[in-house]
Amino acid sequence: MSEIRVASRYAKSLIELASERNELENVHKDMQQFSKVVSQNRELHLLLRNPIVKSDKKLAIINAIFSGRVQELTLAFFKIVARKNRESVLEFIATEFEKQYNELKGIQTAKVISAIPLTPGLREQLGQKLVAETGQTIELEEIIDPSLIGGFVLRVGDKQIDSSVKHSLLKLKNNFKDNPYINKI
Repeated sequence: MSEIRVASRYAKSLIELASERNELENVHKDMQQFSKVVSQNRELHLLLRNPIVKSDKKLAIINAIFSGRVQELTLAFFKIVARKNRESVLEFIATEFEKQYNELKGIQTAKVISAIPLTPGLREQLGQKLVAETGQTIELEEIIDPSLIGGFVLRVGDKQIDSSVKHSLLKLKNNFKDNPYINKI
């Protein structure tokens, strides 16, 4: 079974259990924290994916890192996953949890890539337009890419609006390749 499918099932179970116990928001914060720690710590990432290290050792390390920092429900979930020898899937579970949580709460993620950081007013205005367009709560993720020169690239779901100077220059360059003033034989 693929890792994403397994992760999706575990994430769904965790969301349902956390909702039952009215701890969904706390568990969501825990899973965000877990994702952040794993993404910032290469050794932990490699340890979780290492098939040679035993599950009980991995669980002991996870407990040492997260005990007292996350909810008891989250720690119990980590224990269940470790008992099933699925620690390598924990990262994917955290990602799937975030996706399913956003879907449950009606939150859409939008990426804005710009040459310079957005001003607070522009960020607010863009957020309002996206909410009006999609009808969902928008979580704006900003990425700075100086190679765009100016303008922005906006990605919401599977839609993309490229209004960057770099894109405009590329289109102009392609238009000049086809010179209409040269007679074609």
